[in-house]
Amino acid sequence: MSDTAAPGRRQILRSLTGLLLALFVSTLASTVVSTALPRMLAELDGTPTQYTWVVTATLLAATAATPIWGKLADLYDKKTLIQLAALVFVAGSMAAGFAQDGGQLIAARAVQGIGVGGLQPLVQIAIGAMIPPRERGRYAGYQSSVTAVSTIGGPLVGGLIVDTSWLGWRWCFFLGVPFALLALVLLQLTLRLPVLRRDDVRIDYWGATLITGGVSLLLIWVSFVGDSFAWASWQTAAMAGGALILLVLAAWVETRAAEPVVPPRILRRRATALSILGSLAAGTAMYGAAVFLTQYFQVSRGHTPTEAGLLTIPMMAGILIASIVAGNSISRHGRIKPFLVAGSISLTAGFAILGFVGATTPLITIGAAMVLIGAGVGMTLQNFVLVVQNAVPLSDIGAASATVAFFRSLGGTVGVAVLGAILARQVAGHTADGKALAVAYGEATGVVFAISAGVALLGVLAAVLLKPVQLRTKLDMPDAVEKAVVSGDS
Repeated sequence: MSDTAAPGRRQILRSLTGLLLALFVSTLASTVVSTALPRMLAELDGTPTQYTWVVTATLLAATAATPIWGKLADLYDKKTLIQLAALVFVAGSMAAGFAQDGGQLIAARAVQGIGVGGLQPLVQIAIGAMIPPRERGRYAGYQSSVTAVSTIGGPLVGGLIVDTSWLGWRWCFFLGVPFALLALVLLQLTLRLPVLRRDDVRIDYWGATLITGGVSLLLIWVSFVGDSFAWASWQTAAMAGGALILLVLAAWVETRAAEPVVPPRILRRRATALSILGSLAAGTAMYGAAVFLTQYFQVSRGHTPTEAGLLTIPMMAGILIASIVAGNSISRHGRIKPFLVAGSISLTAGFAILGFVGATTPLITIGAAMVLIGAGVGMTLQNFVLVVQNAVPLSDIGAASATVAFFRSLGGTVGVAVLGAILARQVAGHTADGKALAVAYGEATGVVFAISAGVALLGVLAAVLLKPVQLRTKLDMPDAVEKAVVSGDS
């Protein structure tokens, strides 16, 4: 296979407008509802269980769909798939906005999640298909900034919407529709991607079904364990055991499929395995910080949803600055490991500081910790994906990118669910001891972030164990290198 020529900088920037807009609206959809949920479910006469599922349905569907979209990107036209995912997202958003009861809203959010599960990895796949790894660092700052602003800024946008009387909660869903449609138009006009035509396309339906079933059952269990039923119960045995059986079967099928959804040769590579571990830590950090910090500012410190969103600005600033500085340096020198190590350490240090948070902790201390967390996310989130994209040929870039995104999303979803359960138990225990809710919630939040610091240490371990990587300057690998990669040498 010969090296593939990359498009010029002007063409890349034009294409990025539609791609980053699609990334923005898809990521915003995951968090914008968090501050609007109480009013949303009150108007729809929803139950506490439905309250949980309005969030979980999107995360579950997105996580389960991600590896399937990624594999399709290696078999079919990437541009068409991005546009299809955008249309699915629009359909789900419109249905959610017009929902008349909790059940309809949950179903619509699941459809929306299928679109989100396509847009997020497909944008990274498209960028990987048109920009060589050495140059990709320069644009990583844009991706990290868009992801950070939409993820952490989602609760702020949701708060502003529900606090504005002439809008209402339905605009949490309607707001993304015009931007998604604009992204569709921009993608049609500007996106040009190399197409690797395949005549022997075979879809791994069994693998896709088993992976989706196993992940879905796992996420359903995580969402309800400790609340609807105990950790040691027959429900846990059925769900966790069933998920394990399905995933083991999926692993067996993937080793025998002609076109596996998650190619085992990718997972066996050291760079991919360590990047997945690092991405789990970064994903837990990004989602956990966005969810628990905004809740802390509201419940423990008494701020409004809008104020809580504004107080997370130091984290956004940390992500923006760190991702741009790291990205430009990576493009100049081609060295990525120093930033992964520094970012993972910064992430751990930020969470360690928040591990001591309470109801009266000075906001300047919390702000400093958020800057460290933001800098850590900015230096690691996209760069772990870049390590994997650099290690595989262009023909595998879809499955490789989606695999990292899948585990990052899975880690973030499971992490938030487990940490949320720990938070609830800590609050219940402290209030039972006679502490005020604000004090109890502040101390419980500190416990959750102390645990998060331990999770972040896994990212430090992964970054340190990674071999030094010199990013290649071509889109694809020379024949000799590709053969070595496919055979497992690294």
